[in-house]
Amino acid sequence: MRTRAAAAIRITAVRLWRPRSAVRLLHRDAATGLLRLRLESPSDLWRIARFVRPGDRVGASTTRRDPEAPADVPGAERTRRRVWIEIAVEQVEFHGFSKHVRFTGPIRAGPFDIGRHHTLDLTEGDEVAVLKPALTAADRVLLDEGLAGAGEPTIVLAAVDWGDSSIVRLRGRAIEPIADIRRTLAGKRYEGGQAEKDRATYAAELVEVLRREAAPATALVVAGPGFLKEEVVRRLQEADPKVAAKTHLYATSESGRVGIDELLRSGRATETLRGSVAAEEAEVVERLVRSLAGGLRAAVGPSEVGEAVDAGAAETVLVLETGLPDPGIVAILDRAREARARLFVVRAEGESGAKLAALGGVAALLRYDWVSPTRDARRSPGSPRAGPRTGA
Repeated sequence: MRTRAAAAIRITAVRLWRPRSAVRLLHRDAATGLLRLRLESPSDLWRIARFVRPGDRVGASTTRRDPEAPADVPGAERTRRRVWIEIAVEQVEFHGFSKHVRFTGPIRAGPFDIGRHHTLDLTEGDEVAVLKPALTAADRVLLDEGLAGAGEPTIVLAAVDWGDSSIVRLRGRAIEPIADIRRTLAGKRYEGGQAEKDRATYAAELVEVLRREAAPATALVVAGPGFLKEEVVRRLQEADPKVAAKTHLYATSESGRVGIDELLRSGRATETLRGSVAAEEAEVVERLVRSLAGGLRAAVGPSEVGEAVDAGAAETVLVLETGLPDPGIVAILDRAREARARLFVVRAEGESGAKLAALGGVAALLRYDWVSPTRDARRSPGSPRAGPRTGA
């Protein structure tokens, strides 16, 4: 006799093609822990790859060779049938570049091949059913973030200078490279002639890429250390007033990828980048680093963060995505949620993830000056706690 949960997870998949914005919760059964979701964006793929863990049950529409085909037909030639299959997840793979998530495990429910291993390959627009009898605090953060992402903006960000410019697209959790435009250009003392033509060609190439990529975007941010950013905006106003109208200018000390990282973590473009989780991630980690350097408003490492949470001092708890399966980290996050602290999951890749990893993978921004009763202020010189610190 099938259990209610096993029966509930058999759902007919439907693919809807429309603008992708946020994960859609199609069905939720509180009694069984069944969630039926439609993955609408690359950020949703990132989230579902962290939401589902080994041991969970996952169902999706897939294809599998028909075992009822005649025995004399080679396996490679047997007709593949589209079926709904439920597996017990053993392995999760996230392929950000190709925008795919793969779940592998033995088949637990389906029309045939029960017990055999199968891989569910999901991409944007797919529906998936996830059976999780209990949600941890981290699970709720990922789910709530996805459901709240209906207004998630698409922002094109460019850090430009003569000969070294980078353009990326911010969409939710994703920072997608668009172009790195690097050229060797003659110096300013060689005004006129070929040097001037090279610079005009370089600016025109930048403008063409920005026009194309920024047309469907919510906003365009142009930053850089010199006057090229102003030249780009002037050309945009002449070539495409609609794109120019949603363009914002900011100064940075560097161009290229370094300039983009600088702008994201500086907080200078907070208002323009509002709603971009990727931008917020860089800013909140930078706030953590500044708090560590200048006062007693931060805690780092599982032990210290756990003490801060229990003391009611934690305002925002940051956790590296690789720590989500750790039972000790899960317990801290559950207590933090009960204490009404905000939880923020940080991607492992990129500069922000590297900084948080160096601090133990979990940290907290505090509501007030607080010192752990077990903290040793005289740690190694490389520690963020190395020097004596004072507070009010």
